[in-house]
Amino acid sequence: MTTTVAPIPTADASVSLRRSLAVAASLVLLATHALAARSDRYRDHAPAMAFAQQWATDNQQPVDEIQAVVGKAKRLKRVIKLVSPAPKTFQKDWFSYRQRFVEPIRIKAGQRFWARNRATLKLAEAQFGVPAWLVVGVIGVETLYGRYAGKVPTLDALATLAFDFPESHPRAAARSAFFRDELGHFLTLSRSSSTPIEAWRGSYAGALGIPQFMPSSWKKYAIDFDGDGIVDLKNSEADAIGSVANYFAEFGWQRDMPTHFPVTLKAKGRPLKQLLEPDIIPSFQPSEMHALGGQLGGKAKQHPGLLALVKLENAGKRRDTFIAGTQNFYVITRYNWSSYYALAVIKLGEAVQRKMPKTP
Repeated sequence: MTTTVAPIPTADASVSLRRSLAVAASLVLLATHALAARSDRYRDHAPAMAFAQQWATDNQQPVDEIQAVVGKAKRLKRVIKLVSPAPKTFQKDWFSYRQRFVEPIRIKAGQRFWARNRATLKLAEAQFGVPAWLVVGVIGVETLYGRYAGKVPTLDALATLAFDFPESHPRAAARSAFFRDELGHFLTLSRSSSTPIEAWRGSYAGALGIPQFMPSSWKKYAIDFDGDGIVDLKNSEADAIGSVANYFAEFGWQRDMPTHFPVTLKAKGRPLKQLLEPDIIPSFQPSEMHALGGQLGGKAKQHPGLLALVKLENAGKRRDTFIAGTQNFYVITRYNWSSYYALAVIKLGEAVQRKMPKTP
């Protein structure tokens, strides 16, 4: 029985082998990175392609073209993180939330915005019944008067939220459906604009322009308020002012109605639970609220509409904040579904108004 002895490799052969292995490893790494990059795009995502096909069919557009557009969208991990549920240890804090928005820089910027748009704000109030301070408050909270309108690619943000909304969210299915609808409206909006779809930028949630309108709101409520024949929420402060006022008017804003009243809470136990159960939806006559332990002052007692006991939590040893919200307070929450947001808008708008010189 003979044994074959393998030849001992030369130094040159060893070097060549190492180089070959290094090249092979590099190719594998590049292929892995390329595969990962492709997986972040929606071109190979079946639900996204099905959505694109259906939207193209419904809107009589070329299927291949729309699938190519949606397929270019990139999955943004940071967006998924931002909409994921807060940790269980998170505590809401109205005191801190208020300080974030009602502060000197924002108030001064609001004064400048009001001063240069005084005539437009006055016209919007006359036409829609929405006071200037409310429009100023909204735009200040949303984008600091256009300074921070968002830099996230809108196509990527909406596709991510439409097809990869975190399942850990308690309303994941409903939110995914909402953002699929918004993605469809955005496709419509972008195709009627001269701006390429990949050039649109906004918030991580897909909100756009100076007033941060979602695409569906742009379609329904945005108006040309400067008379140039173009609805431009990205650059026209007049269009933004008119559109915000129109939005609130469409949601039922009532001219001259207060947004809320002070309330002294004496209710406990079952009466308190009854008062808080409707949340921000006005459900109680002033006399009912008062009888249940939500004590009201003179003006609030005379309010002709329903009221809601609105609770805003405070962290630490601070007592929670309570107000009696009117229908107009509820209307503000249709812009952003948060009582904290609504009260911050009100407080900022009022703070700016107090700083403005009186005019005849």
